Amino acid sequence: MSADRRVVCFGEMLLRLAAPRGKMLRDTSELQVYVGGAEANVALALAHFGHRSAMSSVVADTATGALCTSELARHGVDTDTVCAAPGRMGLYFFERGAGLRPARVLYDREFSAFARAMAQGVAWDRVFEGAGWLHVSGITAALSAEAASTLLAGVRAAHERRIRVSFDCNYRPSLWQARAAQAGSILREIAACAEVLFANAHDLALMLGSAPPQADCEQAFEDLTGVAMARFASVQRIATTARLERAADDQELSGLYACRNGIFRSRTYALRDIVERIGSGDAFAAGVLHGVLSDFDPQRTVEFATAAACLKHSVAGDFSVASVADVEALVRGETALTR
Repeated sequence: MSADRRVVCFGEMLLRLAAPRGKMLRDTSELQVYVGGAEANVALALAHFGHRSAMSSVVADTATGALCTSELARHGVDTDTVCAAPGRMGLYFFERGAGLRPARVLYDREFSAFARAMAQGVAWDRVFEGAGWLHVSGITAALSAEAASTLLAGVRAAHERRIRVSFDCNYRPSLWQARAAQAGSILREIAACAEVLFANAHDLALMLGSAPPQADCEQAFEDLTGVAMARFASVQRIATTARLERAADDQELSGLYACRNGIFRSRTYALRDIVERIGSGDAFAAGVLHGVLSDFDPQRTVEFATAAACLKHSVAGDFSVASVADVEALVRGETALTR
């Protein structure tokens, strides 16, 4: 992709209402507001990595919709194809985990302006102006049958135009609910148009119609990536993180990166005193895309992406604002105070 082509991320922007650290949703009298959304998180991280990134979405024609758009623009993301329409913003409520109490997410995004707009379709020709890459997520497909159809039309149109496609499966059972039986086939159709696929072993098993793995282990990922690459001719790379959770704020994280010539593993990072992990998978995805766009070799790519994901655990909110220099310093093991 030439340097003047932009990465377009398409999906719904959300407002996150979070209980303060150490508080539960049912007991708090205040909520902290953040802008987020899987695709928006990737767009913003890529902008901080120095890439031309753009967000394509529909927000509510309200002050909260304007807040979302202006927040992305403030971080250098192109928002020319973010449209405002009647309706409401999608929300999600977040309760941070602590010790042995896990984090909790509650979605409230039915009938949002974005979801309603999906029934009308998307002007993909406008979205693709100046684009060399399209990044999407399975979360959009989970919103409704119309959203799934619209997303599939978009990735097929991108594929036909030789716009490179990355797809984060991002399977969320709570969003699919009544349409859970269709999830595998829908996600499989989208994956067939992708060059880069973000999926763990459970996601791959779902898309391939295989029995779910007993554990989300490296061997299951390795076995299933081989099957996926044989099934999907367009897919050249499949990436995921591997996480060991001892407690909400005591975990280990590493990255796995399958290419046509083998599987590459990052170093393992110990994560303690975690601020929050929301958005870390999107930071990892942005790190992989940065590696691909920068022509990194596979090992350098997975090391960079995993370090980017780890840094996100130190920052509140959905967005990763680390620079390339920040990430590369962690890859080199520089964690001491700098002056």
